[in-house]
Amino acid sequence: MDNKYELMVLVKAQLPQEEKETIFKQTADAVAKSGGKIINSQVWQEKQKLSFSIKKCREATFHLTKFEGPPDGIDKIRQIIRVNDGILRYLVSRIEA
Repeated sequence: MDNKYELMVLVKAQLPQEEKETIFKQTADAVAKSGGKIINSQVWQEKQKLSFSIKKCREATFHLTKFEGPPDGIDKIRQIIRVNDGILRYLVSRIEA
């Protein structure tokens, strides 16, 4: 049985738009490779000032992806996202339906 999840990704705000789009596509591909199906994917906040510095960055673009997938696919998504240098932080949360 598939669960519903939200994936929030913080990307370096100073990256060019093309690189951000590439990162967003990579996260969508990670969801697909793990057996998930994307429900909605969008930029949540374009250039948000952070409360504290993350990897020497003070601003980030927040990208939110809602998807359905198997519970064992979350580790695969984390492995793919973890190696990307443009991603400052990420969080995968299960949504109670």
